Amino acid sequence: MTYRLSFELADQQIEIVHAFLEGSYWAQGIPRHIVERSIANSLCVGVFDAEGDQVAFARVVTDRATMAYLADVFVLPAHRGQGLARRMLEALDAHPDLQGLRRWLLFTRDMQPLYAQLGWSPIPHPERCMEKHDADLYTRGGL
Repeated sequence: MTYRLSFELADQQIEIVHAFLEGSYWAQGIPRHIVERSIANSLCVGVFDAEGDQVAFARVVTDRATMAYLADVFVLPAHRGQGLARRMLEALDAHPDLQGLRRWLLFTRDMQPLYAQLGWSPIPHPERCMEKHDADLYTRGGL
């Protein structure tokens, strides 16, 4: 199958991205307006099939100078196994706005092997890492 990759915000299909994220383990229940705002304020990449439907997505939150946080990476189930996540990650790694960054971060429950193949490694001193996390924000209607 032929796929097209795009960084254009106008190409990202909010309804598909929202539908996936709303059911994901990391953003369960996320409101559509939050997904819209997150896309508008991030560097996003999407993959589209021959019919123009979005089948994969990833976004980077970054200052484009020192650091980046990789988030919301997914490939729809019917399109997995085609190397699409790898293609998105390689395209992000090569993006001109993301060159020379000192640190990239991400959180993943189950995709460590994929990221390790692309040069990622566990945080060497996790005891230095902290978070402020409101896990129930979306499900309790706080937004």
